[in-house]
Amino acid sequence: MTSLICGSLAFDTIMSFEGRFSEALLADQLHKINVAFLVPGMRREFGGCAGNIAYNLKLLGGDPLIMATLGQDGAPYRERFEQLQLSQRCITTVADSYTAQAFITTDAGGNQITAFHPGAMSFAHQNRVADAGKVSLAIVAPDGRDGMLQHAQQCAEAGIPFIFDPGQGLPMFSGEELKHFIELATYVAVNDYEAELLVERTGMPLTAIAERVSALVVTRGELGAEIFAGSEHLAIPCVKVERVADPTGCGDAFRAGMLYGLTNGMDWATTGRLSSLMGAIKIAQQGPQNHVLSRAEIDERFQQAFGYRI
Repeated sequence: MTSLICGSLAFDTIMSFEGRFSEALLADQLHKINVAFLVPGMRREFGGCAGNIAYNLKLLGGDPLIMATLGQDGAPYRERFEQLQLSQRCITTVADSYTAQAFITTDAGGNQITAFHPGAMSFAHQNRVADAGKVSLAIVAPDGRDGMLQHAQQCAEAGIPFIFDPGQGLPMFSGEELKHFIELATYVAVNDYEAELLVERTGMPLTAIAERVSALVVTRGELGAEIFAGSEHLAIPCVKVERVADPTGCGDAFRAGMLYGLTNGMDWATTGRLSSLMGAIKIAQQGPQNHVLSRAEIDERFQQAFGYRI
């Protein structure tokens, strides 16, 4: 079953700072920051939440359909999609713009500071959900502001259940707009920081948000995740990782597990555990799309972590 992934495609320039941001930022001087971080490690990766989610869903054996925009420099990403055998029929090239670019600096504690140039992502609203054809589930992930608003509305009007995943795009929306997203969505997925911001912006506690959707998922890093689904409140454990190499894209790997579980009729406990496993697999590798496993290897890791097979 096809999952429509509405979100960004980006090139990520990822830099490693060997210290901690907290040691370089003075709390009483945040109004006049002038700081430079020495970053000995730097690399360029394929990224953007739509690309990352699709990559992980493909590893699981799912059928991702990306709806996104690339700029005039997007040819390398299109070549990658050909290699991965991912459909490009809902990817639009914006000729007079650059592909979205993220410049991410990660410190020794796994904290991140990101500068983001939206580029072609700002034209995401040019893509229409109706052009995707038959899909069973969608996700509206961080993208251009107008694109997110329109794709959520279009999914709802087409009767396509979807996950609202505001991510780092959450600050773009007012409280009323976020409430509207929640009313349209079937599921909401946020991390713990985004959950606090969502509560602050909407004035709704998490319990009230959960009552308006089929499930609310809150990821909490090394503390695992919580799933509020009807009368169920599930605590999903964090999977022990081989090493913590790079947190970039872990949330997207988690979302891919959600899409796979939901489209394959898994219960929430198993869906949450599979999602947690995908995040753990990703964090052990540098870059959001460099972990390579077969489905059999994923199944084996799941059994090792949770004591049963999917």
